Formats: sequence, structure tokens, C-alpha cells
Amino acid sequence: MFNVQLSFTNTTIFQFSSSFMAQHHLQLAATSSHGWLRATPSDAHSETSADKRWDSLAFNPVKTDYIYVMKSCKDGSFSNGGLRQYGNIEISPSAAVLNYGQNKNGSIILFRVEENGLRMRVGGDRMCMPAPTIEQFVEAVTSTVSANERWVPPSNKGFLHVQPLLMGNGPVLSLIPAPEFIFLIYVTPVRNYFEGGLKPINVVVENDIHRATLGGVGNIKAIGNYAGIMKAQAKAKANGFSDVLYLDSIHNRYLEEFSTANVFIVKDNTISTPVLGRTILPGITRKSIIEIAHRQGFKVEEQLVPVEELFDADEVFCCGNAVCVLPVGSITLNGKRVDYGESGFVVSQQLYSALANIQMGLIEDKMGWTTLLN
Repeated sequence: MFNVQLSFTNTTIFQFSSSFMAQHHLQLAATSSHGWLRATPSDAHSETSADKRWDSLAFNPVKTDYIYVMKSCKDGSFSNGGLRQYGNIEISPSAAVLNYGQNKNGSIILFRVEENGLRMRVGGDRMCMPAPTIEQFVEAVTSTVSANERWVPPSNKGFLHVQPLLMGNGPVLSLIPAPEFIFLIYVTPVRNYFEGGLKPINVVVENDIHRATLGGVGNIKAIGNYAGIMKAQAKAKANGFSDVLYLDSIHNRYLEEFSTANVFIVKDNTISTPVLGRTILPGITRKSIIEIAHRQGFKVEEQLVPVEELFDADEVFCCGNAVCVLPVGSITLNGKRVDYGESGFVVSQQLYSALANIQMGLIEDKMGWTTLLN
């Protein structure tokens, strides 16, 4: 048995993890009347330990075998979805997603896959987009992962991103919901995020650009949430920082999020994180960390967190589906830098290990978060 990590996203990153129990792979069988492909077990794609494709992995898309595509019906429901060979999808040149950004973004263990399906439905409702049922979402994810089983790297080589997308299609010129929608899942193997172990990141606090505003869509996985922070990200990286920490748009004082991750502050036995609202993304990793921290005896406070608390914190860490839990080594605000790490990032490491062990199937899942694929 060897362990691998899987993650999936709606434009950025959702995460679940897996543990391979067998070496069988999949091949195409007969197509149905809808043109969909059925995957069946086969040794046709078996690989040897000398396989070199994992050695050059990066965080770039790789052409895998299959994608999952499902279109909405006129009543907004989804049906007749299935696997297709990886390739371009047909989309109207006047599609809503292109004009107005109407976009949502062995054995295998899926981590909290139902929660991800629920979040797509909540986000879809906010964007006036019908979404697949949770049952359809789970079936689509499991089918796509199983069909692309051979693209899951060995645990020491990388992991598999599984990315569900919900897109508005059909010709639209007016600012109205799209006439039809496409639900699509594709997967791609990528290298390990934590090559060389957990490496603390250096972050800068952004004062001018805000990730989200009240009344917007900062609390869902919408495409527009990420376009607006590209300039701040580029500037930060040019200055040697790994990421940006954003403040609220009203007071410019309270912590909100990193670019694609939630933020936590540790002081003594208390862990603080910004309270969910209309601008904070309800991360599934965030939710999991809070539940684990409670079980480990920490006091967890969800509240407004003033930026000044950064200077008195014992630890700061971020969490998200790609990074899991990642310690922050330093934060710079208005030219003033505060460094962390004197404690050895004990809390960050403790929470990371607890979550990763569940995701990888290394310990018993007493939380009921994992789904086993045979």
C-alpha cells in the first residue's frame, strides 16, 4: 500500500486525499447512446516503478485521460452526464461565462466530498446558476477520479487535482443568467506542495487592494474573486513575498483572508480566525481545522480579528485545500516585519498532522469525513 493525496477545486482549490490500495487501471469500453464513455478495470495502462512522468511535475495542467461533462436541462436540472476523452469542450463564443464571468468555480479516500458539492450549490444559487445535486456531484467526482486512476502520482511524487467547474453557456448579450449551464470535471497531476517539508511562508499585508466587499461574492468560489487580486499578488511576489494577507474593505483594519486560504492566529491556548460573513470564504479545510482544534482542547474564537493582533501572536498559519495547513514565518505591515517560529510552529504542525492523517487514511476517521472508493 502507498499513499497519495488528491485535491479538487472550483476555480481555485478544494481538497480531498486518497490512499491507493491496488494497482489496477482503467480502459475505455463501449460508448452509450449519449456518446459518453464507460471506464472498466484493465491492465492496459499499468505502469512500472521506472515511470518518469512524475519527475517533471509542476503546478501546470497535464492532459489526462477523461473529463466529466454534464449539461443543464431547460428546467435547470442536470442529467445525462458522463465521461469523455480529455479535450476541448464546445462552448458558444457569446457564452455568459466569457461575457460576465458567470463561473463557479487500489482504493481512494475522498475527503468531505459532500461538503464540496453543497458549497457548489450554495455558490450557484448566489450566482443564479442551477447546480448538480450533491448526489450527482459525488458520482461525477468518483467517476472521474476512478477513470483517471493511472494519473495519481506515487505519494512521494505529487498528487491529483480534481477540478469541478460550473459555467454559464449559450448566447447572452444582456446582463441576465445564461440559458444553459455546463458542469465539468477535469483532473491533473501536480507535484507535492510540501517538497522538503512544511516551509513557513513570508507574507505582506495589503492596504490598498481588497479581496472582497460587502454585498459582493467574496463568500463563494466565484471567478471574479481572484481577478481583482492579481495585481497585489504580482507586486508581492516581485518583492520577495509568498502571499498577500487582505484586510476588510470598510475599516481596512480587520483580517480577512490570504489570496486563496483562510487565516488563523495562535496565542497561548486560543486560536482566532475571522468570523464568516459576506466576504469570508467558508473553507472546508477551515471548518475541519476548527473541529479538530476543539477536539484537541484549544479554544477557538471566530470573530473580527484586528491586524494589530499579528504583532502579539505566537503563531500564524493559513489553511486551504492545496496547502492543508501552512505556517507563516513572517508578516510585513507598512514596512514593519514580525517573525514567528520561536515555538517551532508546534500548533501548526500538530493540526496539520491530525488533518493529513485523516485525509491519507493513516488513522481511523472518527469524524466521518472520508469516503472510500474501491
